[in-house]
Amino acid sequence: MAILPIKIYGEEVLREKAVSITDIDGDMIRFLEDMSRTMLHASGLGLAANQVGRAIRAFSIDMSHFDVLQKPMTIINPEIVESAAGRITGEEGCLSFPGLYQLIDRPEKVTIKSIDFDGREYFFEASGMVARVILHEIDHLDGVLFIDKLSRAQRTLIKGKLNRIRAGERV
Repeated sequence: MAILPIKIYGEEVLREKAVSITDIDGDMIRFLEDMSRTMLHASGLGLAANQVGRAIRAFSIDMSHFDVLQKPMTIINPEIVESAAGRITGEEGCLSFPGLYQLIDRPEKVTIKSIDFDGREYFFEASGMVARVILHEIDHLDGVLFIDKLSRAQRTLIKGKLNRIRAGERV
């Protein structure tokens, strides 16, 4: 059981498109549990595998932030099945961008297909903040960062902050 180092903006693995997980063996389960533990240790809402150095299609989310009866979940090989036409703008941050928060527009609802630790397929529907976290993490798996959703002018305004994050500073 380990807390994994979180990759920070500028590290190449954050731009890699993650590959599907084909074998969920003991080593993979340990890695996924460590990834979830790392997310909880960092007080994150979500954490994608490439944020801890492995470009595989898995992420963890901590839904207890939204419903105290919910437990953290690990989502494996997620695919977006449907996203609602309604969109909502909300503030997002990212453990790979410490201290940076931006307003991002995303669909209000999403349905994903995933597999569990036993390789069984299931569907999961989410709305509001949970949908936002899921979509943010799926973007990570596709090598897309939340700053990519900003306009050129918005990115220009935060260029100094991005340079400080890349240099290892919190903004």
